Amino acid sequence: MVSITIHSNNIENIVLGSLNVKWSAQGDRILRYYVDVRHLKLNIHKEVSAPEIFILQSKMDALIANWDNKFETYTKRQNILSGQNVADELSAEASVKLDSLKHILVHTLTIDDTVDWEALKDNSKYDYPKSFPETKPSSHPSGRPQYIQPKVGLLQIILGKKRQIISEAEAKHAQEIASWVELEGQRINALAREVTKWEKRKKAYWDKHDTLQKEFNLEQLASHSEVDRLKFEVTNGDDEAVIEHASLVLEASQYDDLFEKSYLLQYVKNECLLKIAYDIPSIDDLPTIKSVKFIKSTGELKETSISLRDQKANFESVAYQICLRTIHELFEADVNGNFDKILFNGFVNFVDPATGQDHRSCLISVLVEREQFCGIDLARIDPKACFKSLKGVSAASLASLTPIPPIMELETEDRRFIDSREIGSSMDLGTNLASISWEDFEHLVREVFEQEFVSRGGEVKITQSSSDGGVDAIAFDPDPITGGKIVIQAKRYTRTVGVSAVRDLYGTVMNEGASRGILVTTADYGPDAYKFSSGKPITLMNGANLLHMLERHGYHAKIDIKEARALY
Repeated sequence: MVSITIHSNNIENIVLGSLNVKWSAQGDRILRYYVDVRHLKLNIHKEVSAPEIFILQSKMDALIANWDNKFETYTKRQNILSGQNVADELSAEASVKLDSLKHILVHTLTIDDTVDWEALKDNSKYDYPKSFPETKPSSHPSGRPQYIQPKVGLLQIILGKKRQIISEAEAKHAQEIASWVELEGQRINALAREVTKWEKRKKAYWDKHDTLQKEFNLEQLASHSEVDRLKFEVTNGDDEAVIEHASLVLEASQYDDLFEKSYLLQYVKNECLLKIAYDIPSIDDLPTIKSVKFIKSTGELKETSISLRDQKANFESVAYQICLRTIHELFEADVNGNFDKILFNGFVNFVDPATGQDHRSCLISVLVEREQFCGIDLARIDPKACFKSLKGVSAASLASLTPIPPIMELETEDRRFIDSREIGSSMDLGTNLASISWEDFEHLVREVFEQEFVSRGGEVKITQSSSDGGVDAIAFDPDPITGGKIVIQAKRYTRTVGVSAVRDLYGTVMNEGASRGILVTTADYGPDAYKFSSGKPITLMNGANLLHMLERHGYHAKIDIKEARALY
């Protein structure tokens, strides 16, 4: 069969039409071959013809080679245009980032920093299905056999066979009716069985969603109660609630991904004082790119940075702005007047270029009273001058990273820690973890995690018992890469753990300035809990995970949710 072949480096852009021919008048020979070819990217097409197929192939090869050269030029031109566009976009983005550093303080003045308690409540509805996904079984009856009157000829009448012929036809029809009735009975019975199974599946389906909806609503009510409880405790000046409220305020403060917020809060109720140790972004964390240029000859993007002097100036400005902004947000949100003084200590983590060692220095420190601070028009001040007028302490040049003694230190001793007790040695395979006391369960969790961390010099301490979902244990892992302060919460539950418990843990991790949180339960977690924890420094351990960890360290127990439910 005669055909044309395309030889091209970008054949996906070439469309070849069908091969046509022109015949002689007599129709005995081909006078000429024709083929239409189109280039999609270049938006051109051409009809190529030749008296012989090999000549046509040669012409096609020459045309495609020419188009390939044109397409290469076209691609280079497009790449240049694309590269220039990318460079322009990156330059514009860099300019916006640099400009945003000047407005860190002013930005918060347009925001209402008070906590919207109702907005914290999850008011979503359970996604209840509109219909059962399976279609009800059905079948259609076959047609009832019809009696066909037999034809009786004259000869058959003369011979007296008419009655016989009619009787045979009636007997045959009766047999067909009997068979049809039997098959219909079988069909109806089979359909009834399928419908019964379908009805059971349908009932189980709706029962399941009724249960899930009930659990969802109960979890939602519980989370609403937690919000109401926190609001009540904040109003009454509860120490932990004041800290959690302040943490909510700071977490809501948006810096457009400029840096990862990290801080430690302490509240001294009898002094009406809120202390905060805040990690300020280092010079290396701040944007430095001024513009991006596209180099046509190499196709590369070349970045131009601001001067080192400007980098240092930006760092100093950002540090003072963050300090004043944080104080403003906390005072504005404290509508209950739980504190009238704020201590702000600003820290920077950096690598000492002389030793290559990690260092952490306090660079700025200020203790300010509400009345004095709220009398300042923050929209019109110079951040550094304002900081100094508040008798703030800082190095002459923040960029030098010279540490200064803070005006006041935060307490490092955690008074919540209590003596632990051993639980694992008294357990055996008959011990149901789902039914032991929640105090014993918390001590057991501490014990097994201590075994987990002891090999690398870690330590696990248990906090004062509280069944309200607070911190149950804190692990200190010395591993320089994966370690740090780890918050552990134990939930001896017999029901699915909802997303509210995971949210609480995440808030505690942020409040504690921990590197990770671990939630341990005897039950399991709902899909919303797993979804919320995804991408966050949170590990969810269900009952099976806990039993596996216990066995790894020589402990034996069981988890029987049904048995535990019968007891409580």
